[in-house]
Amino acid sequence: MGSPVRSVGSSPTVAARLNRLGIPLKADAVFALANCRAPGRPHVARVLVKEGFCASLDEAFERFLKKDRPAWVPKFKMAAHEAIALIHHAGGVAVMAHPGLNRTDEIIPELVAAGLDGLECFHSKHNAAMSAHYLRMAGVHQLLVTGGSDCHGMNKGQPLIGGIKLPYEFVERMKDKMLQRAVESGFLIADAACATRKS
Repeated sequence: MGSPVRSVGSSPTVAARLNRLGIPLKADAVFALANCRAPGRPHVARVLVKEGFCASLDEAFERFLKKDRPAWVPKFKMAAHEAIALIHHAGGVAVMAHPGLNRTDEIIPELVAAGLDGLECFHSKHNAAMSAHYLRMAGVHQLLVTGGSDCHGMNKGQPLIGGIKLPYEFVERMKDKMLQRAVESGFLIADAACATRKS
């Protein structure tokens, strides 16, 4: 839940470390390629390859970007309850991504008490048993059910986007919760939320 907060500042820091190593990579090039406000190491790796500093993405990670390599920047960490509060303050819904990969089922009740809104029950690396398990858990805790491919572009060959199908009833519930959060946070007035929901 804290990765966007971490990522915003990491690419300029990675670029500065690469500059000190004699690699004149500009953070602006990473932001331009990523076309987002929160680029990560895969974007840096792509620029390193594009500008001829590395022959492949694997080389970029192996030489510079993996943990304990010269341009590696530790992740910014935020307590889960702080991240949930921040997401709600911004009018968003807080969802635990790929819980089957996290192996942290024991903390889910604590996160629910802190305001967790949903679980990503459907994921490209969840098998049917995992999805069923998290669907049951979402039901027990009255959480939203979400799903996603975890697509990060072309970094691993073919993009995964569109590979996960989510029953539309879950999408409708999520939209309702998003409107509720937007009203609670002051980003949307109640009358506008009602009009939005009817349209």
